[in-house]
Amino acid sequence: MKYLIVIPDGAADTPQTSLGGKTPFQAAHTPALDALAARGRVGLTNHVPESLPPGSEVACMSLMGYDPLAFFTGRAPLEAAAQGITLGPDDWAVRCNLVTITDQAMADFTAGHVTTAEATELLAAAQRGLAADFPKLAANWSFVPGVSYRNLLLYRGTAAAAPFDDSLRATPPHDLMDKSVVDDFPRGTGSRLLTEIMSRSAAWLEGHPVNKARMAAGVRPATHVWLWGVGRAPALEPFTAKYGMSGTMITAVDLLRGLAALAGWKRLEVPSATGYLDTDYAAKGRAAIAEFTVADLVCVHVEAPDEASHEGDAAAKVKAIEEIDAKIVAPLVAHLATSGEHRILVCPDHPTFIATKTHSRGHVPFVMAGSGITRSGQATYDEVAAAASSQRIEPGWKLMGEFLKTKSKTVS
Repeated sequence: MKYLIVIPDGAADTPQTSLGGKTPFQAAHTPALDALAARGRVGLTNHVPESLPPGSEVACMSLMGYDPLAFFTGRAPLEAAAQGITLGPDDWAVRCNLVTITDQAMADFTAGHVTTAEATELLAAAQRGLAADFPKLAANWSFVPGVSYRNLLLYRGTAAAAPFDDSLRATPPHDLMDKSVVDDFPRGTGSRLLTEIMSRSAAWLEGHPVNKARMAAGVRPATHVWLWGVGRAPALEPFTAKYGMSGTMITAVDLLRGLAALAGWKRLEVPSATGYLDTDYAAKGRAAIAEFTVADLVCVHVEAPDEASHEGDAAAKVKAIEEIDAKIVAPLVAHLATSGEHRILVCPDHPTFIATKTHSRGHVPFVMAGSGITRSGQATYDEVAAAASSQRIEPGWKLMGEFLKTKSKTVS
């Protein structure tokens, strides 16, 4: 049996006036997804428990079949795992965005999609500033470049008490787009230190040659670091022990790479995949087809719908969904049809509402089709069709076991 999972990140949404009262899924031309719905099972699930933050760090953990209430410790540790960084029992990781703050408002949580090379130079300056302004922290703290605006700040612990505990809460910068940041600095143990670092970073980055060059080119500078997603290393049970097989993850996002690493999955890199609206959808589809020659389970994650929502761009979100349908779902459906028994699951991780430009918890539509899956009677794949179905799988982490038709070997 071959298993395909497609995650259109943040694709679930509400009806949009600009789309004639339709959701992006309804407005998009998706013949491949609708064909799966017509012969498969359509319903609703929810990957984000009420007590946890409504982001991909929680929702994708659930989609991969892990109960986030049992395993989630924070976003940054997952991204550290993606970089091959091992966190000890006293270590903490902090997600570090390079952002643009103007007049105390979050103008851009990506700093104009700063390049990885530029981010590396800016974080080197931040490290020098940290050592100068916080000399006692220099031995234990380090900025670690990631991809573009997505970076890390690591704390390497000692036997002494850690500067954080589980009470620490911080707002993701993508939830603050075009909003004041004044009341959204971190809260809880360790929050004062993080807030001071964020505030001091303005001086570290101001006037940097990278920012001068960006401003001269008419693009936004990185004015601050924004710190959030704090946590210690989680201990995910290996997927093979839990579900009896392994998988391959195709993604351009470190968070998913980290989840895959911690679950024991292979990570397959597609050089032209960007994690943004300009990603190479077709290359991802081709990579997945090729991977099925050696793998039984392949997961393709696409960030583009989520990015379109953060920008409040309904047309771009519709286009991203159409690209996923035409260049990933359709060719993979055709390939698997010639490969014997197979199952296909398509499910967003969480809604990201165009109206608010932020992640949300709540139901998302799923469709699964293939060998041994009974038709539920929906003709299309979208939020309305899923809501009209009697199919509900909750909590969301149980969707994986239902898709694989196995029971988790560990009760979570």
